[in-house]
Amino acid sequence: MLVIEADGKLIGEVSFYWEEKSTRWLEMGIDIYDTQYWNGGYGTEALKLWISYLFEHLDIARVGLTTWSGNPRMIACAEKLGMQMEGRMRKCRYYKGVYYDSIRMGLLREEWLGAIT
Repeated sequence: MLVIEADGKLIGEVSFYWEEKSTRWLEMGIDIYDTQYWNGGYGTEALKLWISYLFEHLDIARVGLTTWSGNPRMIACAEKLGMQMEGRMRKCRYYKGVYYDSIRMGLLREEWLGAIT
């Protein structure tokens, strides 16, 4: 896990976990704690740096991220970084009286290397 700082204060974090380390299945996440930093590009920049770090330091072919259909900002951020929707589990999250889908996004190493060169 690494922290995200802006204006001299901690505003969030990026992290990863092994879904299954023996098969090199890695998932990442991000959390921006302070809502005043939402929609300012901080999350996109942090994830861009984090994806580069993960591909540079780990022997993985893919990085994944899971969010929910109630978080369109996260989906847009992932798409902006070249991630593709790989799966959708329908109506598996219930929040404030509404069912939402789980959205699984993924990015392959060769897609990332092609996008940044």
